[in-house]
Amino acid sequence: MNRFGTSCFLLAASVCAASAQTAKDAPVLIQNATILTITNGTVKGSILLQNGKIAAVGEKVLAPPGAKVIDGAGKFVMPGIIDCHSHIMAEAINEGTVSVSSMVGIDDVLNPEDIAIYRALAGGVTTANILHGSANSIGGKTVVTKMRWGKDAEEMKFEGAMPGIKFALGENPKRAGASVGFGAAPANLRYPATRMGVEDVIREAFNDAKAYKVTLDEYKAKLAKGENAIPPRRDLKLEPLVEVLEGKRYVHAHCYRQDEILMLLHVADDYGFKVRTLQHVLEGYKVAKEIAAHGAGASTFADWWAYKMEAQDAIPYNAAIMVRKGVLTSLNSDDAELMRHLDKEAAKTVKYGGLSETEALSLITINPAKQLSIDKRVGSLEVGKDADVLLYDGHPLSNFSKVEKVWIDGHEYFDRDQDQEGRSKKQIEKKALIEKAAPAPGGRGGQASVTGGPNQ
Repeated sequence: MNRFGTSCFLLAASVCAASAQTAKDAPVLIQNATILTITNGTVKGSILLQNGKIAAVGEKVLAPPGAKVIDGAGKFVMPGIIDCHSHIMAEAINEGTVSVSSMVGIDDVLNPEDIAIYRALAGGVTTANILHGSANSIGGKTVVTKMRWGKDAEEMKFEGAMPGIKFALGENPKRAGASVGFGAAPANLRYPATRMGVEDVIREAFNDAKAYKVTLDEYKAKLAKGENAIPPRRDLKLEPLVEVLEGKRYVHAHCYRQDEILMLLHVADDYGFKVRTLQHVLEGYKVAKEIAAHGAGASTFADWWAYKMEAQDAIPYNAAIMVRKGVLTSLNSDDAELMRHLDKEAAKTVKYGGLSETEALSLITINPAKQLSIDKRVGSLEVGKDADVLLYDGHPLSNFSKVEKVWIDGHEYFDRDQDQEGRSKKQIEKKALIEKAAPAPGGRGGQASVTGGPNQ
C-alpha cells in the first residue's frame, strides 16, 4: 500500500511492472535507429542507456554484457518531452482567497496516482513543471517533476531542479466577474479588480520582501561577527520572494497581452530580478524584442486562441516569430489531454512559421530544459545526460507516429505493446471488482451484505 492507500493491483498492469524497478536496470542498446539528438544533429546508428545515463551515441556501439538489445530499424529515437506548464498530479492549484499566496506550494499536494501521469508517458512526456494556478497576482511555489509512474510523491520530484513560483497577470488575478473560489457566492470583492491593481499588488509584495531581506541580512551580518542576535520573525509568504530577489527561485508568469507583459518586465527591472518564463504569452510576437532584451523565456501554445477576450489576438505564428526574434521559446500544454501530443503541437510550428524539424522539436525538449535550468541533465541525447529517451515507430512530428517505449533514468516506464496486451486482463479484473461491489439480493451490496452492514 502507498501513502494514498491504494494497492498496486488497482493500477494498470504496466504500472506494477514499472514500480518493480530493480536497484540497477540492465543496459539498453537501441541499434539501427534514426537518433534525433537535437543538439548534435541526426545520427543513423545506436544509443546505449546504462546506469541511468546515456553512455554512448554513434554509428556503431557495442552491447555490454547483459544488455537488452532493441532493433530500431525504421524507428526514431529522441529525448523525452519536457512540458514547462502543467497542473497534472496536483490535488489543488489555486488559493483563491488572497492575491498573494506565495506561502503555499504545489509540492505539498502532489498525487503520484494521477492517471494523467501514465497518459503523459504514453505521449512521450518525461518531465513537467507543475505550476500553481492563475487566481493570484503572486501564486504558490512550483515543482519540477519526472513522470516516474509507480513512485511516491517525493520520488516524482526532479532532484536539484531550481524552485519556481507562479505569477499571473490579466483577467484571472483581477477576477472580473468571478466569485471567491471560482464559483462560490457572493460576488468577489477581493483586491485587485484591475490590471493596474495587479501591478500594485506585485510591487507592494516586493517592497515588503525587500524590507524583510534587510532584516535577514542584518541578522546574518551579526552572526558573522560572532554577535548574539535574535532571529527575525519568519515570514513564509515573503521567503520565496526574497529568493526571487536573490536569484534562487524562478518566476513563471501567466500572461496574454502585450501591455501586461511589458508591465511585468518593467517591474522586474525595477526590483532587480529576471522573469524566467512568460507563460502562454499569446501576444509575445508583438513585444518579442523587449522579451529577448530582458532575457525572459516564453512558453506558449501552438494554436490556442479566441477562448477568451484576452486571447483574441493570438496567432499560430507566435512561437516561430519569438524564436526568430531571439526569445528562448517552448510549447506547453496547461492541459492533461494536450500534454499527450505535444510532439504534434511542435509539428504545427513547421507549418506556421517555417521552423526546421530540429527547431520544432527543440520547443519541447532542449528549450524548456534551458528555461528550467535542467539542460545539463535532460533535453537532448548527449553522453552523460539522464537516460530520458523515447522510441517512436516513425518520425515524431508525423501525425501517424506513436511512442513505443519510454525510459526515464534508463528505466522503462512505458511500453505500448505491454499496455495493449494487458488491457483485456484489466477489463476482467475491473468486471470482477464491480461484481464484488454490487448489491447482493436483500443486502446492501459487496462486503457490507456479508458483515451485516457498517452499523451492525
